[in-house]
Amino acid sequence: MSKKDIKTREDVFLLVSEFYEKVRKDETLGPFFNKTIKDWPAHLDHLTTFWESSLFLKSKFNGNPLEAHTKVDKVFNHSITELHFGIWLNLWFQTINELFEGDYAENAKRRARKMGTFMYMNIFTSRNT
Repeated sequence: MSKKDIKTREDVFLLVSEFYEKVRKDETLGPFFNKTIKDWPAHLDHLTTFWESSLFLKSKFNGNPLEAHTKVDKVFNHSITELHFGIWLNLWFQTINELFEGDYAENAKRRARKMGTFMYMNIFTSRNT
């Protein structure tokens, strides 16, 4: 069976939902997410809007992911490391590869790689201010 590319908000929601199901079960990442996120349906919808905006440039995302992740790092005593971002990225790639193939799927991988690097650097820099 051939996979399709990411084309719609529903596709993005499927990707985000399946991905965060893995994240929540992961022994390293799960505690950060499960202790931080109180309303998973709302959070998944918010993240779907974020990725839809990032991939299709058509919806408006409201939020500040850099600030949100910096706050989480502070709450967890500055314990987020590059290992966490590596696991996050591996699970993202794994989920995309299981569900999709094509240009948008590859773009979702590239954007996640850049975003993870930028996010980690921002967290690291914020510790010194």
